[in-house]
Amino acid sequence: MSGTYLGMPSFPEAAREAVRDETLRGNLRHATHTIRAKRARAVAELSDWAELREAGRRIKDHTLRHLDRYLVRLEESVTAAGGTVHWAADADEANRIVTRLVQETGESEVVKVKSMATQEIGLNEALLEAGIHAYETDLAELIVQLGKDRPSHILVPAIHRNRGEIRDIFRAEMGVWGRPAPADLTDTPAELAEAARLHLREKFLRAKVGVSGANFMVAETGTMVVVESEGNGRMCLTLPETLISVVGIEKTVPTWRDLEVFLQTLPRSSTAERMNPYTSMWTGTADGDGPRAFHLVLLDNGRTDTLADEVGRQALRCIRCSACLNVCPVYERAGGHAYGSVYPGPIGAILSPQLRGTQSEIDASLPYASSLCGACYEVCPVAIDIPEVLVRLRERVVEGGPVVRGGNRVVLRPARGHAAERAAMRAAGWAFARPGALRAGQRLASRTRRLHPRTLPGPGRAWSASRDLPAVPVEPFRDWWQRTHGGKDGAK
Repeated sequence: MSGTYLGMPSFPEAAREAVRDETLRGNLRHATHTIRAKRARAVAELSDWAELREAGRRIKDHTLRHLDRYLVRLEESVTAAGGTVHWAADADEANRIVTRLVQETGESEVVKVKSMATQEIGLNEALLEAGIHAYETDLAELIVQLGKDRPSHILVPAIHRNRGEIRDIFRAEMGVWGRPAPADLTDTPAELAEAARLHLREKFLRAKVGVSGANFMVAETGTMVVVESEGNGRMCLTLPETLISVVGIEKTVPTWRDLEVFLQTLPRSSTAERMNPYTSMWTGTADGDGPRAFHLVLLDNGRTDTLADEVGRQALRCIRCSACLNVCPVYERAGGHAYGSVYPGPIGAILSPQLRGTQSEIDASLPYASSLCGACYEVCPVAIDIPEVLVRLRERVVEGGPVVRGGNRVVLRPARGHAAERAAMRAAGWAFARPGALRAGQRLASRTRRLHPRTLPGPGRAWSASRDLPAVPVEPFRDWWQRTHGGKDGAK
């Protein structure tokens, strides 16, 4: 299992298989509808939600514009508090750093929490190659790991599984990884949670090394922040002797005051709670309290390349609440695996192609995994205009052009399979720039409307296979306006 899932088929192919799975669609429909209804009620409680949303957007944009300065401040603060900062330009470097740090402890096991960034870089696989076993401790992540599966949702990675499937996974796999599940385990939530708790407890008490991510990093003090709902994060962050946090550089916020905004918006947008049950914060190391060694691995892995795009950089505002997934009609039907990334749904459709580039088949198809309905933008707590970025990325796929990759400005060639689209857009541009030609074309289309096919031929078949071809009116708008209004704007 790869953290990036490159080599998967394009989104249309993967989605075509997913929508045939009635169990998957039922699981997704029930879960997403439930979560978004709860979120709507939680957000409605705040009269200043719009102001909080705008404040979050401004804080993130300010931080991204001055990220170099705040990252240096963060490093200074972490170091002053007794921690050690490591800089990782890409996934390979981050994996080497973490593997070396674990090996230096002499341990062969680690427990993990809040680790989307480590899934992004494929850390579990890298550690396993070095003989180190990584155990996921979040309940949903545990289900995914035991089931030899992949996450399909940001907040609920096992959203594609129902209770019966989870029971079967626990019965079959828990004994292989550690304490087995009870032989008479049922699919009731309380029993499943108790089985997971007992299974994980022995790993918490035995582990000497913890690996975490972070929701936020406060540059002012060097403080890491993890919000979670189960308490496994608190165990991973306090019991091990060594703690290694792998965090994307965009998770930085300047001050404690800035953090206050996100601690209001993130819980309501993700779990529909007024605040998270567990909000853990740690700053470096402290004598007799928590880990004796703390390492922070700051991960780039395409983030500074994304930052160079004035439109696309807003994807880095994301606080991983998953609200956009829960309202997306495409995600609800296709599921998270079709996106070929640890970041599924609308945010994944704009983040993955920027972090990884659009050269692969799956990444070139992701900007098209949307109806552009705009529901994702409406619920985003930091006002990421996902449709705007999707259109920007579609242009990049079709037309190519200059981008920044690996810190260098390069010129991308247009992706294969879009020649007809480029030709159509150029023809439309030529016609729109010439009113006479446009008028003649409209009149010809109206007069031959009875001869028009119901579907487009050739490459256009892909478009009309899932859409009704708009009917051409009896007469063009220009002719109708001239006939009924005499061409005068003020006519009644």
